[in-house]
Amino acid sequence: MIALNNWGRSLLTHAVSNMPELPEVETVVRDLQKAGLAGRAIRKVVVQWARSIDALTPRNFAKRVCGQSIVNISRRGKFIILELSDGQFLLIHLRMTGRLIIGGNVEREKDYERVALLLDDGRWLQFLDTRKFGRWCLVNSLEERLGMLGPEPLSTAFTSRLLTQKLADHQRMLKPLLLDQRFLAGLGNIYVDEALWDAQLHPMRLSSSLSLSESGQLYRSIRKVLRRGIHSQGTSLGDGQTNFYSVAGRRGRNQDRLRVFRKAGAACPRCGDGIIERIVVGQRGTHICSSCQKI
Repeated sequence: MIALNNWGRSLLTHAVSNMPELPEVETVVRDLQKAGLAGRAIRKVVVQWARSIDALTPRNFAKRVCGQSIVNISRRGKFIILELSDGQFLLIHLRMTGRLIIGGNVEREKDYERVALLLDDGRWLQFLDTRKFGRWCLVNSLEERLGMLGPEPLSTAFTSRLLTQKLADHQRMLKPLLLDQRFLAGLGNIYVDEALWDAQLHPMRLSSSLSLSESGQLYRSIRKVLRRGIHSQGTSLGDGQTNFYSVAGRRGRNQDRLRVFRKAGAACPRCGDGIIERIVVGQRGTHICSSCQKI
């Protein structure tokens, strides 16, 4: 069994409110790819907040990273993965307020900087984190930290049949189960609420009670809302440093396409009769239409 510290366990079980979810992290990864980060060598490491680095001292982290090249950028669940030339993997979890930006030395942003990498082309890859919850972790194997994650909901390996079986294997309320990263990787509060509304399923329904047609609809709804979020380059709620911004500094557009999340008091956009309510499920604020999503 894979040994996890408290940080690893917390990231696998529940998402922190408003933390970037799969579409936001995928947006960041695509921005990093477009910026030409792959192939760049790391010349210098600056750590302004030691606890942003998991399990290593800033000095040891810098020693292991300096001189390495970034050969690939990818995503697993809510983790950004930088594959290094010596076979190590640098995992970055943004959590609530973490941001990655790329710029030259003159434009280097100093406010809230926690970690920065100087690249061989003179640009800096900076990690800004207002509330200091984000973490960087250096591992020799992805299995070491990500082996307990559930399937990727947009992968070809994730099928309606697989979801049906996984739901039947549990007797848990749908909302907490879908938030559990060991069950399914990448979903958080926003997209779970949206998917359950789209599938017309109450978040307190027991997973084992779903019919074959209901689990099939949930499968389609999960993929639908995630693809819509990616197409809209993520969800940005509110303003200020705690909001989601892409590497290029763009706000997401998906907040304009949300149907129920943070829409309490509005008429249901599907039935028109129900009013969107905010309830608490598994200690999480949850948005539903009680007319469409009956328990």
